Amino acid sequence: MGFFDTLGIKCVNELAIREKRVFLRTDFNFPVDEDGNIADLERINKAVPTIKHILEHNARLIIASHFGRPESEKDAQFTLEPFAAKLAEILEQDIYFFEDCVGMGAMQMVRDLKPGQILVLENLRFNSEEKKNSSAFARELAKMCDVYINDAFGVCHRKDTSIALLPRFIDTKGVSFAVKQEVEELSKFIGLEHGSGLCIMLGGSNISDKTGLIRPMLDMADKIIIGGPLAYTFMAAQGVYVGSAPVDEEKIPLAKEILKSAKVRKVEIVLPVDHVIAETVNSTEPAVCKTESFPEGMAPFDIGPETVELFAEKIAECRHLFWSGPMGVYEKPQFSVGSLKLAQKIASLPIHKVAGGGDTEEMLRKAGFADKFDYLFTGGTAALEFLKSGGMIPGLEALKD
Repeated sequence: MGFFDTLGIKCVNELAIREKRVFLRTDFNFPVDEDGNIADLERINKAVPTIKHILEHNARLIIASHFGRPESEKDAQFTLEPFAAKLAEILEQDIYFFEDCVGMGAMQMVRDLKPGQILVLENLRFNSEEKKNSSAFARELAKMCDVYINDAFGVCHRKDTSIALLPRFIDTKGVSFAVKQEVEELSKFIGLEHGSGLCIMLGGSNISDKTGLIRPMLDMADKIIIGGPLAYTFMAAQGVYVGSAPVDEEKIPLAKEILKSAKVRKVEIVLPVDHVIAETVNSTEPAVCKTESFPEGMAPFDIGPETVELFAEKIAECRHLFWSGPMGVYEKPQFSVGSLKLAQKIASLPIHKVAGGGDTEEMLRKAGFADKFDYLFTGGTAALEFLKSGGMIPGLEALKD
């Protein structure tokens, strides 16, 4: 029996969707350049099999997503219109786009949809109620559909209205093919305990989100490797001077508690031993320093060569690796070397290895190492929350039968 069977959550191919109005909550949240070109089509491509399945059943498809963090309604730089255009190109069919996600206009667009047609709604976060877990907003969205499908695993850990509340107002609901595959891959880690050879490696820029997730990982992992900005809060908790590195002062007490608890439980916490530093992220002449000799006024933007070797050695001692987040500012060529060299070393290791998060996934694909990993998850923090809670995250809870 699979993970979804135990919860009573169905996949799209198990639901009666023929000629129904199907609301597909996707995750089209990735960069668009100044010319409106989408940087990474992977998430759109992963949604295509589900979209085609829905259309084959002559359903009327309503697609909704968030994009970025718009500070005001109708912020043009966060419109979903380029995604609608790209999806139309991929599917080779016309797609309707509406400039709002609720209201009389949106309802009329849904009424006018014919079987086999697609409507893409405007960015859900243009409505302030999306982030408030709003019953009123959920009811407005629910009026437009008969079926709800979650294709947004990367935000399933959030309590956004369209993720955690909307499904509760709809009787027929489930997950896309992509979400089912992600959860089935992740569920392989549930039940792993200390001593099973699990290494969790954390990087990326979400310091606050990930610090709190480390403590429950102490019951699962034998090693926890910490890089990126997250590492410097832990180094500061050890009393190490870290120059102008980003440190979350409020999380230092928690970091101290985690370090102490890890020692008691015999979980090895591995931190960088050298760093690629510069005055600013735009500096083109970085230097390398050891942990014990951080220069004043300099900030770290990547792990150094000794840290690459150390991290690779520690991972090689394990049987499973879960990697979430690059080790440096990989978007800048001068600060991408550490992450890329580490990825290269990991790619050759004969262990079960998965990686999660949009940045990690993008980095591995661009570097040509994606096919060397057993699986790549779209949501790094969502995956960690899934592991922490044994699968009980808001977006999946809302789909339980």
